Amino acid sequence: MSSLTVREMTLADCDRVAEIRVRGWQHAYRGLAPQAYLDGLSVAADAERRRAGFSQGTASVVNLVAERDGTVLGWAAYGPYRDGGAHTGDAELYAIYVDPAHLGAGIGRALLAASLGRCPATARMLLWVLKENAPARRFYERAGFRPDGAEEPFEVDGVSVPEVRYVRAPAG
Repeated sequence: MSSLTVREMTLADCDRVAEIRVRGWQHAYRGLAPQAYLDGLSVAADAERRRAGFSQGTASVVNLVAERDGTVLGWAAYGPYRDGGAHTGDAELYAIYVDPAHLGAGIGRALLAASLGRCPATARMLLWVLKENAPARRFYERAGFRPDGAEEPFEVDGVSVPEVRYVRAPAG
């Protein structure tokens, strides 16, 4: 098996990233979000939103992909922490998803390490995770993140799904 490469996402990656994101939602949030919503997620619609976002260009958001043998297996996005519309000096991991067929192969760890490594050394990294998503919470805790006590509802198809905020102190 060849090594894993993490690189910046390109426009050509949009279809594969959309597939990973949709399949990731359907896998990770089964039983946590309304099943009808998960079943209705569209790879094509997600890919179109990604292509549109790329054409508009959001310089503050960094999208990374992890690939092996030319196949994208995971995606992460991070940027400035969004605190009610105001940006702080902190970073936020907006999303990280791995093709469900490749979970446990170190892809998520590689994407998270690359995201952390590209952030300023003085920045904390924060993220929001579904409160009941125990596998994701364990993943982040193994990487040095800790819940900081903040919680907020996240609405999925009219259903409130609680999220908790995690933070990791600067590496320095």
